[in-house]
Amino acid sequence: MLGRSHSSILDEFERNSVGGRYDPRKADHKAYARKKYARYQGMRIAGNGALQKKVEALLYDDQSPAAIAGWLKKRQCRLPPASRDTVYSYIKSPYGRKIEAHRLRKRRRKGRKRAKVGRLKDRMFINQRPAYINKRTRIGDAEGDFIVSGKSGKGVLLVIVDRKARTSFLERIVQPSCAAVTEACKRIKQRYPEWRSMTTDNDLLFQHHNALAAILGIRIYFCHPYHSWEKGSVENVNKHIRKTIPKGSDISRHANSFIRKLEAKLNRRIMECLAYRTPREVLQRYRKRKKRSRA
Repeated sequence: MLGRSHSSILDEFERNSVGGRYDPRKADHKAYARKKYARYQGMRIAGNGALQKKVEALLYDDQSPAAIAGWLKKRQCRLPPASRDTVYSYIKSPYGRKIEAHRLRKRRRKGRKRAKVGRLKDRMFINQRPAYINKRTRIGDAEGDFIVSGKSGKGVLLVIVDRKARTSFLERIVQPSCAAVTEACKRIKQRYPEWRSMTTDNDLLFQHHNALAAILGIRIYFCHPYHSWEKGSVENVNKHIRKTIPKGSDISRHANSFIRKLEAKLNRRIMECLAYRTPREVLQRYRKRKKRSRA
């Protein structure tokens, strides 16, 4: 009836029976206890207190197991290395059940799509972008996008991501308008003075893009319609933002302090493309080198 061999059924009875009688609930508990106290179940990490503490802290910070494994190996810290599969084994072991629950996310609700403009005047498309921007050779070339509220909410979140350093800058806009976007970009420019160009989509809020570019002193390039992959860096960041602000959320309900904490969290992500450094570390190193060269 179960589609199992008779030897497998016999092994289950012999292994998990209590007093010669098989009870499925007791058998399940015996299997759990046997797995918990097995030395190979996550013990590579659980057996080292310092390593376990650090790995758990990074996992609760929503770092990926692959990033953690690369950070332990490449950054030459005093902790012993652990592979990506080792971190996954630890999460699935009895020692990592709270972390596993933390990593489980509710199904995302579909958000409201913003109105797009079919034709904005005097646009420079992405194919007109210089080669050094395409190759990510300098810091200051960014990608921009909006994260919108659900149908019952209001407000948008402006997301700017540096293409080379992957540093993120967030600004909440409660009443979306072209003037509000301009003011939000000015605030980002103060924290991100390296900003030289932006690649974005054809959103209605960028209809006065020429005036915005003149105010910020940057060049603005547009993706082709329905080609969101042409700004992959900011789309990747949006994916991580949606873990904290799910689709359907009311962005206006989130305080600016919450947005700043989310921005800091994004900028301390360990990334393989940055040699397992964080975006904040890369930008800080660039600013220190620039300061020394000026001196």
